[in-house]
Amino acid sequence: MENPAQEPSARWKSLPSWLLTQAAGHAHRLVADGFSAVHAHGYHYRLLATLEEFGPASQATLGRRSGIHLSDMVAAINDLAEQKLLERAPDPADRRRNVISLTTAGKRRLRRLEKQLAETQDKLLAPLSPTERQRLTELLSKLLDHHDQLS
Repeated sequence: MENPAQEPSARWKSLPSWLLTQAAGHAHRLVADGFSAVHAHGYHYRLLATLEEFGPASQATLGRRSGIHLSDMVAAINDLAEQKLLERAPDPADRRRNVISLTTAGKRRLRRLEKQLAETQDKLLAPLSPTERQRLTELLSKLLDHHDQLS
């Protein structure tokens, strides 16, 4: 039998902020576990997807576009370069910096990560109908857009 003292308080367990925090924790764990199962990290996906969407870019531009802090960017780029998923080349306009580009192997890896991420999304949203999933995504987007405009 569960110990009632270990149950969350009814007073706050229905607060949207608490529910969002709990759901985010589950989402983070599921995504991290899914990527780990294919020997990847979220930063890997974000970098590969950003390169495919916007094309070659400097590390600084990639960091801004992907939302990855520059201190984490170098390690992620090194990981992906070692796996030959992206390439570094001197920027013809400024030899002091590199341009990062996606390789063919990187595109294949991105497809695999997208498949893994889709499976993770299905696990996370399993109890919701397709209409509920779409509505949840719309509401979360609206909430984030609002708070992003305030900051």
